[in-house]
Amino acid sequence: MKEVTVQELKAMIDNKEDIQIIDVREPGEFNAANIRGELIPLNTVPQNVSKFSKDKKVIVHCRSGKRSANAISFLEANHGFQNLYNLKGGILAWKNEIDNSLNVS
Repeated sequence: MKEVTVQELKAMIDNKEDIQIIDVREPGEFNAANIRGELIPLNTVPQNVSKFSKDKKVIVHCRSGKRSANAISFLEANHGFQNLYNLKGGILAWKNEIDNSLNVS
């Protein structure tokens, strides 16, 4: 599975790269703290496959990286995606390394 670090993602955002960020956490987690991704909770991924771009780099994240890895595995195995990247360490890593003001624990 391909991964990007939080530093790599921050550089992509700062450089205004044409990427898609998908957050597979639950709505309450997303509302508490998010990095401007599109919320598609893990249990709704099968119904929302069409919302994942196949034309650009898609960064999928969750709290620590496990749920996003599960989403990517499902999409690659069942829908042929090859442009998905797991955010290594999830939003916890983002908080620790990029923005410690986030309300994540």
